[in-house]
Amino acid sequence: MSVLSCNNLTKTYIVDTILENISFTVEDKDKIGVIGLNGSGKTTLFNILAGKIDMDDGDIFIQKNIRIGYLEQHIKIDSTQTVYDDCLEIFQPLISMEDELRQLEYQISIEGEKGESPKLHKLMNTYGQLSEKFSSLNGYGYRSDIRGVLVGLGFKEEDFSKEVNLLSGGQKSRLALVKLLLEKPDLLLLDEPTNHLDIETIDWLEKFLKDYPGAALIISHDRYFLDNVVNRIFYLENKNMQIYNTNYTDFMVQRKKDLELLKKQFEDQQAEIKRQEEIISRFMNYGGSRYIKQAQSRQKLLDKIKVLDKPVDAKKTRIVFKPSVKSGMDVLSVNNLGKSFGDFKLLDNINFDIYRGEKVGLIGPNGIGKTTLFKIILGHMDYDEGNIIQGHNVFPGYFDQEMENLNLDKTVIDEVWDDNPKLNYYDIRKILSQFLFVGDDIFKEISDLSGGEKGRLSLLKLMLSKSNFLFMDEPTNHLDIDSKEVLEDAILDYDGTLFVISHDRYFLNRTTDKILELTEKGITEYLGNYDYYLEKKNESIYEEEEEEETKTKTQMKFERKKERELSNQAKMARKKISQLEDHISKSETELEEIDNLLCNPQLYDNPEKIEELSRKRENIESKLNTLYEEWISLTEG
Repeated sequence: MSVLSCNNLTKTYIVDTILENISFTVEDKDKIGVIGLNGSGKTTLFNILAGKIDMDDGDIFIQKNIRIGYLEQHIKIDSTQTVYDDCLEIFQPLISMEDELRQLEYQISIEGEKGESPKLHKLMNTYGQLSEKFSSLNGYGYRSDIRGVLVGLGFKEEDFSKEVNLLSGGQKSRLALVKLLLEKPDLLLLDEPTNHLDIETIDWLEKFLKDYPGAALIISHDRYFLDNVVNRIFYLENKNMQIYNTNYTDFMVQRKKDLELLKKQFEDQQAEIKRQEEIISRFMNYGGSRYIKQAQSRQKLLDKIKVLDKPVDAKKTRIVFKPSVKSGMDVLSVNNLGKSFGDFKLLDNINFDIYRGEKVGLIGPNGIGKTTLFKIILGHMDYDEGNIIQGHNVFPGYFDQEMENLNLDKTVIDEVWDDNPKLNYYDIRKILSQFLFVGDDIFKEISDLSGGEKGRLSLLKLMLSKSNFLFMDEPTNHLDIDSKEVLEDAILDYDGTLFVISHDRYFLNRTTDKILELTEKGITEYLGNYDYYLEKKNESIYEEEEEEETKTKTQMKFERKKERELSNQAKMARKKISQLEDHISKSETELEEIDNLLCNPQLYDNPEKIEELSRKRENIESKLNTLYEEWISLTEG
């Protein structure tokens, strides 16, 4: 059943047409992803549907009694109430009904003491009807719903009593989403609902929306979220809308096929237009009324043709991260790292290793210490215990989600040129254009750039740094879907090492080959992408539930100790192999130097020196054979 439909919806701002002849239908229980490049009109469409702005032309038909709920991307909340009390306001009619029931109960008890009476019967009937209505509206469960949705969207029990005005911007956005979900409108309009949510919270929201009885239109750059939630895609491009009855991944496959077809149609039409123009020009040159009439007739037909827009592949650029030098095999080793802030211990017993060429994703809930760990490793912050060993020839580069490395007072071109003075003006312009900074954009002050533009500029600076160990903290924030795919392609081609914090599960799935999960207990390693992590995580949860029934705590403690011992043994073996390789390399160099000396004809007049060098060579060769045997036993073991 249709809950909403639009017919030929059009919206223009002064002379710029944003939406033109948009038509679509939303069915009951539809979950629809609304996607398109920044500026394609997604938020404008939502504002029209929510009644916040008027359309210029077209019709919108909404089913009778349909309630529409709108989560805007940028929200201003001002309230001195607590978080919990702010949510309670939604249920004011139920609270009033509950008060009325309590009053009726009191009146019934007073009247009941007097015995049977018409008034008592009337009170009992009123109470029964109101109680039934209260129950049908979930009057006995709304408080539980409030707690469930608050916890599901990342609020802790201690947050319930916090004043709303004291919340961070991200927490206020989450609270707005909580209130909207508690209202349970028939049609949800969600503009970037996963912003400010960590992976666990997004996972909860996915499950909630999949089971949601109403319909939802969702603007999102989170492709993994779209794949898991939506059954249709509305794609806005060039003022028009294309509808795909698929999830995001299948949409991308179909979109590529459509682009090829559109290119072919455009090229064929252009070829036909050119052919007709040549015929018209030839007929006009012939002269004579008959040829001129034919030329004019063809021109009229040509003028009536609706010229197709040239299809534009959304990927307008390609970026390349290229390391300046190759690092050693051991890039980073973190051992028993700890960090406290006063009495609060944020990081405890952190252990992991990263090797050359690995693409490592760091995940964990908000506030667990991921960014702090990055800053400690990069030397931007002190730590209290443990040690950090950086490998040979390792040159780190850092993409900061707050983009503090950008000087807000500089222009775009100066920010890049000051860090790379050897590049000439032409090179700088060319590189900036690859990152979509063209024309006067390069003279914009950084303080005036959007979040997405700042993100692109930070990535450009990181690319030019030629680092061989990239640290990236939420690099896909503020990027549209196409820009994310450009970044992913660059990372897949990168032959250095990557360590990335991200809540973008699609990005993690596509780019990483190892996941480190940071929890209060430390770090757990998963040797695969995000899907592999989920698979192993679910397996371990299932196994733990079974083990709890069969294993004693002592057994489990012993096994964990054994695992730590094996891990430490493996680490020591890798260290020993590295040391052996250094000794072997030095011994081989010494052997080569002696051989070169023995080949010197001038040495033949000095038999004592030859004998000394020969004995030394035998000792080194014997030592080298021992080193080889030890190296083989360790590597094969």
